[in-house]
Amino acid sequence: MTVAERVIALIAARALADPAAITPGMTVESLGLDSLGLVEAVFTIEEAFDITVPFTPNEDGPGGFDVSTVGAIIRGVEGLIAAKAA
Repeated sequence: MTVAERVIALIAARALADPAAITPGMTVESLGLDSLGLVEAVFTIEEAFDITVPFTPNEDGPGGFDVSTVGAIIRGVEGLIAAKAA
């Protein structure tokens, strides 16, 4: 399973959605995740990949982790995994 597939599966589980229906361009809001659901998804992603996501839900941008779309989350996770491996 690729990083993208795992991230989509984890987000789908939190959103109670079919992973096959989730595309990178979708927003978490379009999946029905509120801010609490997003935080829970981020925690799940951190645990699954053994990474720390620099994400503060009440602040825009200072952590440098974009949660605007599923694709942005995937790219962020891939970047954190690469940085951890370096």
